[in-house]
Amino acid sequence: MAQVTDAAPSLDQFVGQTWEGILDACTRCGRCVEVCPVVPFAPGLADADPKSVVGGVLDFMSASTPMNSASDTWAKQCNGCGDCIPACPEHINPRQMLMLASSKIASVEHGTPDTFRKMSRAIRIMVSMQLIPEDVGRLLRPPPVRDVDVVFYTGCNPIRTPHVLFNVMTMLDVLDINYEVLGGPSSCCGIIQSKWEGDVKKGGRVSEQTLSRFGGYKPDKVLSWCPSCQLHLGETIKGYREVSFDFHHITKFLMEHEDQLAARFKTPVNKRVLVHTHRGMSDIGDNVVRLLRRIPGLEIVDVIEEPGYMCGASGSNKSPELKAHVRAQTIAASKSDDVDALVSLFHACHLQLAADGHKHDFSVVNFTELLVLALGEEPCKDTVEQFRLIEDWREMVRQAGPLLKANGINMDPDELAAVLPEVFTSAEFRGGLCSFAPKT
Repeated sequence: MAQVTDAAPSLDQFVGQTWEGILDACTRCGRCVEVCPVVPFAPGLADADPKSVVGGVLDFMSASTPMNSASDTWAKQCNGCGDCIPACPEHINPRQMLMLASSKIASVEHGTPDTFRKMSRAIRIMVSMQLIPEDVGRLLRPPPVRDVDVVFYTGCNPIRTPHVLFNVMTMLDVLDINYEVLGGPSSCCGIIQSKWEGDVKKGGRVSEQTLSRFGGYKPDKVLSWCPSCQLHLGETIKGYREVSFDFHHITKFLMEHEDQLAARFKTPVNKRVLVHTHRGMSDIGDNVVRLLRRIPGLEIVDVIEEPGYMCGASGSNKSPELKAHVRAQTIAASKSDDVDALVSLFHACHLQLAADGHKHDFSVVNFTELLVLALGEEPCKDTVEQFRLIEDWREMVRQAGPLLKANGINMDPDELAAVLPEVFTSAEFRGGLCSFAPKT
C-alpha cells in the first residue's frame, strides 16, 4: 500500500525536488537534442543550436523565461522515444525532464482544458457501445477489496479496445493467477491531470489515490497494460510514494511465465506476420516478439519499429511528420503479398493501425489475440471492428442503441452521431470534444 504521512511531499513538491536535481546536473551540452529523431522532421529544429534548445527548456522551468521557438517545438514534439536517455553524459533522464516540462507548459497555455472530463465520458460511451453491462462494470467499477497476488491495471484509454484486455484476462485465467482488475477513470494514474491539464497538485492526489487503491488488495505485483500509465507511475513520478508491490508491464509477467504459456500452446496459428513495436519501450516489444516466436505455425516476417513509446496523442502523434514518414513504411510492408497480418502492440496502436488496414486493405490483429488462439481458447471479438465496417455514424448509433440503453447512455441519437467521430479518434487530446466540457 502507498505509505502516506503528513511529511510526504505533494506531487508539485516532488517535481520541484526532481527539477532541482536536473538543473544541478545538466551541463546544457545538447547531446539529448543531437540524438533526438524528431529534430530532422520538426519545423525549425534541424538548424537550431542543440545547447540553446535544451537551455531554453531549463530556463523556462527554473525562471519561467519564455521558451524560444525551437525549445518550444522540441518540448511539444517529444514522443517519448527515449533515445536521449543513454546519450546523456550526466545520466539525467531527458524524457522525464520533458514529461515534467509538459505539465508546466499545459498550466501556462491551457491548451487542452477539461481533458479528463471529456476522456471519461468518451470512454464510457465507446465501451458502452461494445459490451453488456456486466462486462462494462468489470472494466469500470473497482471490485470488492480482497487479498490477491496480482492486480491487472488496465488504465483508462485501453478500455476503448476492451477485447485486448479480456484477452489478457484469458491468459491470466489459463495460468490460474489470483487477480483482480482495476482501471477506468476512477483509477486514473494521474497523467491527464498533471501532464495534459497542468494541475500537478490534483494529478498527485489522483496518483496517490490509485496507488493506495492498489495497495488495498495487498498484491505482490501490479501489472499495467497502458504504456502511459507505465511511463508516468514507473518513470516520470517514480518514488513519489513508497509502495509495497512491484509495478511492471503485463508482458514482463507473461515472460516470467513464458515456459508455462508455451507448454499450453497446442493450437498452430498458421500466419506470416509483421510485428509492430515502439522504440520508447523496447523491452515490451521484445517481450511480445519472444512470446510470439513460441507459437507453433506462426512466422514473423519482420519487426516494424515505429518512433515514440506508443501510438496516439502522448506518443508518435506528438511528432506528426516523423510519424507519417515511418507509418508509410509500415503500411507498405503490411501490404506485401507474403504478409497475412500486421500485429499491433498497444490499444492506441491497434485503433490507428486497424484504421490504416481498412484504408489500405491489410489485416491487423493484436498480439493478445494470437496468444489466446495458440492456447486453444476463443479470443474476444474485436468489437470496435464491427463499427468500422459501418462507415455511417447515424447507422452506428442505431445498431449500438440497445447496448447504449442497457448501459445507461441516453444521449439524443443525432447529438451522439455528430460527436462519435471525435469519440473514436480521442479528439479531447487535440482540444476537441468541447460538447463534453462543462458549460460556462
